[in-house]
Amino acid sequence: MTAVTSAARPPATVRRRGSRQLAGTWPLLRLALRRDRVVIPLWVGVVALMVVSMPGSLESVYSTAAERADVIRQMAANGSLRATYGPVFSDSLGGLVAWRVGAYAGVFAGIMSLLVVLRHTRDEEESGRQEMLSAGMVGRRAPLTAALLAALVANAALALLITAGLAGQGASGALALGLGTAGVGMVSATTAAIVAQFTESARLAKGLSGGLLGATFVLRAAGDSSVDDGSSVLTWLSPVGWLENLRAFAGERWWVLLLFTAAVALQGATAYELAGRRDVGMSFLPTRPGPATGRLGTAGALAWRLQRGSLLGWSLGFLAAGAAFGGVTKGATDLVGDNERTREIIERMGGQSGITDAFLATMVGMLGMVAALYVVQSVLRLHGEETSQRAEPVLAGAVGRLRWARGHLLIAFGGAVLIMLLGGLGLAAGYGRSPGAILGACLVQLPAIWSVGALAVLLYGVSPQVAPGAWAVAGAALLLGWIGPALDLPEPVMDLSPFGHLPKLPGGEMAWTPVLVLTAIATALVAAGMAAFRRRDLATG
Repeated sequence: MTAVTSAARPPATVRRRGSRQLAGTWPLLRLALRRDRVVIPLWVGVVALMVVSMPGSLESVYSTAAERADVIRQMAANGSLRATYGPVFSDSLGGLVAWRVGAYAGVFAGIMSLLVVLRHTRDEEESGRQEMLSAGMVGRRAPLTAALLAALVANAALALLITAGLAGQGASGALALGLGTAGVGMVSATTAAIVAQFTESARLAKGLSGGLLGATFVLRAAGDSSVDDGSSVLTWLSPVGWLENLRAFAGERWWVLLLFTAAVALQGATAYELAGRRDVGMSFLPTRPGPATGRLGTAGALAWRLQRGSLLGWSLGFLAAGAAFGGVTKGATDLVGDNERTREIIERMGGQSGITDAFLATMVGMLGMVAALYVVQSVLRLHGEETSQRAEPVLAGAVGRLRWARGHLLIAFGGAVLIMLLGGLGLAAGYGRSPGAILGACLVQLPAIWSVGALAVLLYGVSPQVAPGAWAVAGAALLLGWIGPALDLPEPVMDLSPFGHLPKLPGGEMAWTPVLVLTAIATALVAAGMAAFRRRDLATG
């Protein structure tokens, strides 16, 4: 009988081991796509709509070659505007679309991707569901593979929609913008896959991944503020900068796609290597256990401990964003120039009290709409604590439901006040004047912000299954506020957002009626949500 040499065994052994580690990938992918059958299409649809709706609005704003050439001149001369939007590489309509929304589409694709990956990796491990799945025919690396494939499906759909929607502006440029946007998304997905290996908390993993994505945007902004052709080293250090330097509709640099490919391959391989070296539910940086008494002796103190990191991140982000917006405001008059269409759009967003005040009001409104996302995130921390079954042990003691929820709600609604004040301080510092008027305008946004958060409370109180729908409400308000004025949507449609009812400050007249009505609505929604929460059963996971 001929013996099998040891040298002949390793290749087959390696192949079997590799197939075992990926066993169950396709069923997990189908499960992930089924679970995200609403969330992924919503993200993809909103981001694609943001991009493909731009040609019509930009064509009405910059209808002549002279106006488009003037935009390029203004971007070359104004570092603050370049930091916000990036440089313009082409005066074609497609080139203006890539300039105006390219970087932001990439960032939104990155947020979508990191949420998808972390939902199907670290979220599953933290809840204990992954351990049950792994008891079956599921390989060690199958969950990570399925999560990355789900992100790939989402980004491929987004690239396809962008390419199809902008093909009329130039097929080559449309394909470049679509692939570049998807490339930023996949880089963010693989970054999140690495972060998921280092922390046991899904919340912390989302915060760190989002912070890294934000850092790439800051790098791009810092680089573009210093040079007007995207050649800064800082810009090239950022995947968002790679999207910019792909130069869609401006003599595409197809070789830049190799940077996305290399980054995804390298980060993906790193994530796979790390995933194979730890146990399910564990991490390379385990969570440090905190004290059970003293400062964590109350439900409110526990809520603060859980949410303080998120609040700090939002606070710093709003301060920095406000300062950036303030710097851009100085060049608002130069940007608008004699372009009546641009002036009309800004005045629809910010009122008709002079272009500078209208621009300031527009920036304040944008801060308010983004702050609504913070409130929704903070309110839904209740949902996360409940569905992960961490709330049940707390409520089993001498802690009532309303007392437990109150701490999180105070941080959510009170935190909105803090981040809006910091955003206003940054805006006033960047602009260099009118701090009182700007801070007052920021505070006027609070009733609309609270109304969105209060609807999240109501949805959570009624059922934890429908609570994530609050993201759709906040996203719709942001979308209406951002592209609604540019598309000149009918007033009844714009009025669907609570932000459409607020006075346009600074510069406009203060109207107390909508402020008080929205505050009353927010109060009633919170009360109804908490009443429903007291009557229903807790989620079991």
